[in-house]
Amino acid sequence: MRFCVNVSILFTEFPLLERFARARAAGFDTVELWWPRGEDLAAVQGAIADAGVAVALLNFDAGDMPAGDRGLLSDPALQDAFRDNVPVALELAAAVGCTKLNALAGHELAGSSREAQLEVARENVRFAADAAAGQGAQILIESVNTFENGPYLFSRTSAASEFLRSVERDNVRLQYDVYHMQRMEGDITATIERHLGEIAHIQVADSPERNQPGTGEINFDYVFRRIQELGYDGDIGLEYKPAGGDTEASFGWLPHERRAGGGRP
Repeated sequence: MRFCVNVSILFTEFPLLERFARARAAGFDTVELWWPRGEDLAAVQGAIADAGVAVALLNFDAGDMPAGDRGLLSDPALQDAFRDNVPVALELAAAVGCTKLNALAGHELAGSSREAQLEVARENVRFAADAAAGQGAQILIESVNTFENGPYLFSRTSAASEFLRSVERDNVRLQYDVYHMQRMEGDITATIERHLGEIAHIQVADSPERNQPGTGEINFDYVFRRIQELGYDGDIGLEYKPAGGDTEASFGWLPHERRAGGGRP
């Protein structure tokens, strides 16, 4: 188990291309990121290489997230857009050594049945999973909270898990977000234990403000200890908004020696 910095939500004091080096200077050797919309992908690849960081996770294009979009996966009108992004995202992932790609599901649509959307999502995930299999990559499915994200298709761990099983691809797994699921259902460590065999990546932020661990209601000492006891050996993504706005200061809860090289809580 190692910690990685989400450079799409942390170090936003700086341009994206600077954030990889900022993460490395802060002691982290691994990052994750949302789809770098509007960025030159060759420049992103170069910045990652120059910083000397690994990439644990890359999101597929999820639409215009600042405008409220939350994924392309389940909207029939966006199927071509999602599938056009798949080879581009896989190429970037291969170039930076990333083997996990997260596909945000999108919102429930007025005038469309949930089952119809789920079928579109299944077709798209199978398309992505089959393409990813050739480079040893996994496609991840995440549940998120509906308080901030509108009528998102998967808002409970069980819903994403049921969908995962219906896809019937060995390289499709769960991404479990501690913050989102604390907001929606609680019972964090029991849920992780129940779905451990499906979880390929974990992300954390404290609840209810989505700030760094130690600023809210979650007992992260217990959560991290229990995750370790359960034998999870994947990455823990720091996907939070730094309280006060200073990313560097927000790492005070995590000693420097535990930020890189598989440091354990």
